[in-house]
Amino acid sequence: MSVEPANRKPAPAGNEPDGPPSFSPYDRPAAGWGAGLSVGKFLAKQGALVDGPRAIMKMNHEDGGFDCPGCAWPDDLKGLHLDICENGIKHVTWEMTHKRVGAEFFAAHTVTELSGWSDHALEEQGRLTAPMRYDAAADRYVPISWADAFELVGRTLRELDDPNRAAFYTSGRLGNEATFLYQLMARELGTNNLPDCSNMCHEASGRAMTASLGTGKGTVDLKDWETTDALFVMGVNAASNAPRMLTALVEAYKRGAQIVHVNPLVEAASRKAIIPHEFAAMATFHATPTGTMNLQPRIGGDMALIRGIAKAVFDSPDPKALDIEFIERHTHGFDDYRALCEATPWDEIEHQSGVTRGDIRRAADVYRRADRSIISWCLGVTQHDHGVDTIREIVNLLLLRGNLGREGAGPCPIRGHSNVQGNRTCGIDHRPSDAFLDRLADACGIDPPREQGLDTVRAIEAMHRGDVTVFVAMGGNFALAAPDTPYTFEALRNCALTVQVSTKLNRSHLVHGRDALILPCLGRTEKDEQRRGLQSTSVEDSMSMVHLSVGMKRPASPHLLSEPAIVAGMARAALPDSVTPWEDYVADYDRIRDTMARALDGFEDFNRRVRLPLGFRIKQPARELIFDTPTGRAEFSSAPLPDVVPTGGILTLGTMRSHDQWNTTIYSDNDRYRGVKNLRTLIFMNADDMRERGIGTFDLVDITSHARDGSTRTLRGYTAIAYDVPRGSSAGYMPEMNVLCAIGDYSVQSDQPLMKNIKVTVERAG
Repeated sequence: MSVEPANRKPAPAGNEPDGPPSFSPYDRPAAGWGAGLSVGKFLAKQGALVDGPRAIMKMNHEDGGFDCPGCAWPDDLKGLHLDICENGIKHVTWEMTHKRVGAEFFAAHTVTELSGWSDHALEEQGRLTAPMRYDAAADRYVPISWADAFELVGRTLRELDDPNRAAFYTSGRLGNEATFLYQLMARELGTNNLPDCSNMCHEASGRAMTASLGTGKGTVDLKDWETTDALFVMGVNAASNAPRMLTALVEAYKRGAQIVHVNPLVEAASRKAIIPHEFAAMATFHATPTGTMNLQPRIGGDMALIRGIAKAVFDSPDPKALDIEFIERHTHGFDDYRALCEATPWDEIEHQSGVTRGDIRRAADVYRRADRSIISWCLGVTQHDHGVDTIREIVNLLLLRGNLGREGAGPCPIRGHSNVQGNRTCGIDHRPSDAFLDRLADACGIDPPREQGLDTVRAIEAMHRGDVTVFVAMGGNFALAAPDTPYTFEALRNCALTVQVSTKLNRSHLVHGRDALILPCLGRTEKDEQRRGLQSTSVEDSMSMVHLSVGMKRPASPHLLSEPAIVAGMARAALPDSVTPWEDYVADYDRIRDTMARALDGFEDFNRRVRLPLGFRIKQPARELIFDTPTGRAEFSSAPLPDVVPTGGILTLGTMRSHDQWNTTIYSDNDRYRGVKNLRTLIFMNADDMRERGIGTFDLVDITSHARDGSTRTLRGYTAIAYDVPRGSSAGYMPEMNVLCAIGDYSVQSDQPLMKNIKVTVERAG
């Protein structure tokens, strides 16, 4: 299979680049005036010079504010008045645009025509304003009433011969109340087919920590980040993906903490930053370092690196290098792990990690000397075949020094979407536990199915086979977020009905089933008025804090419905005899929360606690050294090191976001922190790897991936750029490069697509 670069046309409104593609290494501070200038230009372009600043003053505030719909970094514990970041402002402004996509727009453009537009141009058209149904004869979306839309969904679901022929996808944007209703609808229908974005992002984290500690979540909170002695930040581009983390890094450096960044690319967040709400620093252009050490493992080499740090800790003559009392009282499997570390040769560790023994020992010294350490990680660690083993290795290292169950220490996965962790907490899980289903049954009076459902990869395969014929997506842009783009497109087009609940036009509306609906919903920034007044929704951040979010702006259209209302409308139509009080739930979200308090562990007294200043934190038994594992102890793992060194001209490719991008939403073709302008169809390569192939910077190349099943996929006419990455490693942007990840190339440990571990060959374009 061969794919040309995405030369889709911009919309008539015009989104042309402001010049030719260029590359110049970025050496300025993260955030600071560069972010301020970028935000100013973005606000002006979106016509939000009034609404934008108003939103900034309400975002992430506990006193009636709304939660940023971007990343899941926790809100500042001190009630910071400007707890914001560049990408958060862009994300909110993108949602608050004055542009509209209504019936007139769809009447003027066929789906075939829109399919030729760029993804940026599609979303740039503005907010969806009313429900639409695909008319195959006209190749256009045409208006449909909400009642008729719900009846179409309900009738299609009622007529299925097996409820497992439907799949219900969830993006991380969905609030907790809508999430709970959504999974309740699916389970009352009789299926656990609840794929979600976690299946592609942090599934490995949940499975690894559950096996090691008995919990699928990190154990630390923001207070721990404020008191730790050492931070290890792995596989995350914080300045773009969790920009508010920069504040924590700057404060940690000022406090004297050691900060070790682990990433094949040395990202801007690992060097220095100017925090925008530190007015003196902004006025004097004073940057603060955000790291004390950078380690650049080869792609996939993180596990070997952590094994090397552990080996160095074992080798240390320091009698306090190991917390023997903690190990003996709270862990299981220590002797086997120690023997494994001692038996792993340094040569193998260096070869597999791509990091020298000296650098590994220096990192180990940082870890050994710190009284309290936090290890955080993101998709650079999870999206590998051995992602679960790597995260368990991270937990192993933490256990060696008792870095669990005390302030300033512990494991900390960095989640992406603003409520992706809340989705899983509130029931979006294709592998629900019996304990969860038992409580759900008691609280809701239903008999939920017990068999395992389909995750994202399995759902795509089932749609492709024709086994799943109805696909409902709550938010997101599934067609572009998923792997193996042509295969995923074929799967979606094979459905009898696809339903997209969205705020803006995107690719998933154009890649649809034989019948298709676009159901527009309220955004996070908008007021949600229901029969019993203004409603609030709750979200959970990546450190298990649950708090309320209240919209501030008049809805983009009077025809928009809230996410809970849309779920309830579909549910009532599909389950006409249901005793679930769907209409009452929509009238007053407190009623949903009362039921959630009975159904969900940790949500007791939900309505009172969520209204406390800053909300409440869901209990974390592992933080209290209570481990829900077979032994009742924290479990050391003893997995062998994988062979991650590419051979025979193969490179390992990792896909990633650019800076001016949030998930599949692309704000521009620029990547400021990596020095790229007006270019997305590129590949970053090691300069020696380029010379070996006769490739120069800005040469056009063809990139071919090599799947496990022997099939190949080629992207043609991409631009090669020499970059500081280890030999054998390369990187480029998703979603354009998702086509290279075969549907069958997923982790056997977590079922996650191997988006950070694609085997490719690169040649000069023919």
